[in-house]
Amino acid sequence: MADKTEQGEKDASGTVPENAAAALAAGDLTTADLPREAVGTRAYRLAPLSQEALDAAIHTDRALDPLTFLPDMDVLGGGMFDRVLDAAEAYDPSAVTAADVRRVLAEDTVGPEDFGVLLAPAAEPYLEQMAVRAQRERARWFGANVQFFTPLYIANYCENRCVYCGFNCASDIRRAQLNETEIIAELDAIAATGQEEILLLTGEDPQRSSVDYIARACELAAERFRTVGVEVYPANVADYARLRAAGVDYVTVFQETYDPVRYGKLHLRGRKRIMPYRFEAQERALRGGMRGVAFAPLLGLADFRRDALACGLHAWEIQRAYPAAEISFSCPRMRPAKGGVAPHAPHVSERQLMQVICAYRIFMPFAGLTVSSRESARFRDHAAVITATKVSAGVSTGVGEHTHQADEGDDQFEIADTRDLPTMCTAMRRMGLEPVMNDHVLV
Repeated sequence: MADKTEQGEKDASGTVPENAAAALAAGDLTTADLPREAVGTRAYRLAPLSQEALDAAIHTDRALDPLTFLPDMDVLGGGMFDRVLDAAEAYDPSAVTAADVRRVLAEDTVGPEDFGVLLAPAAEPYLEQMAVRAQRERARWFGANVQFFTPLYIANYCENRCVYCGFNCASDIRRAQLNETEIIAELDAIAATGQEEILLLTGEDPQRSSVDYIARACELAAERFRTVGVEVYPANVADYARLRAAGVDYVTVFQETYDPVRYGKLHLRGRKRIMPYRFEAQERALRGGMRGVAFAPLLGLADFRRDALACGLHAWEIQRAYPAAEISFSCPRMRPAKGGVAPHAPHVSERQLMQVICAYRIFMPFAGLTVSSRESARFRDHAAVITATKVSAGVSTGVGEHTHQADEGDDQFEIADTRDLPTMCTAMRRMGLEPVMNDHVLV
């Protein structure tokens, strides 16, 4: 069955059919066929639905309309989703000229109307000039500091079917979820290396990895680390408030791609299929009291220039609406994953990735910028000298691999930089940078 969003379907009206659950499970119906109301110009909110029908829709390929919020999802609205996607669709990188690039690089600040100039093919020959500008902005706002963290995967069960991801529900991998004793052992092992910032991750399965389960893990982490972040499934405002009370400082959410048609083709099942709910996650996190939020498309899933433009504008909109929020970007590229299928999209080269990273820094010079272990040691070192402000060290993307005490779950993706924390710190100091384990004091 083709996605209703691809067919251009609009509002459904009337009542929910009595056989909705069976029809959704059989693929004869999607949530676009059910009663719903418009949210802005692109998205919709589904009318109340039985739990049986809701479960059928969540666990059936393409039964969820990618632009329709489910009844239990917070809807913020406000037009941000429409504005960002409208700008991305209107963006024509081929129309940018060398003169445009020179003009933008000569300006003291770069506004949202000119951000796309730095992402265009015409800017590639000016990458050295962009790097010089980015390095200057980095030094102005962050000095020579490079902050370290490490991720800890506590579960890899997932309800979603994202075709490119090793954790997807159809992937034949070893699944695992750490219990409290195992979480403590993993946290203690990481803390013993000298790390003071931890990022807790799960697969996206709210039933197995409930908010309470994640919150308890965060409480344990906050007892051992000065900064705690989470990269879990998008949640409602009240859920983020619960995590904030448990000691969480920031939330990272990868939008994956900002192309709605491409998004629907890559995300076949699960709550992640609802694109606008994922888009609003950072704003809900801030409303829940979080100190900071991080943004990222997964470069290589779609047109990376449009995705980078949309990500930058998304972050800019959030910063404008929440001036006190700490904003940061992650810059991941596609990596091989067991059980994942590489999407048919142009490869993003290291040079193009560096262009995106420099463009982010020039556009939002005060934002944090993370380059993950998906990239090579050589590239990450180079990025840290120029513009990156945060890097991971001692990374494992499997479950229970720091202590090998748990029933280890398979990795989400392959990493390229396997260096531990002491090795990374030595490398940074040799390049004239200062390793930082923690950058704030909570009073």
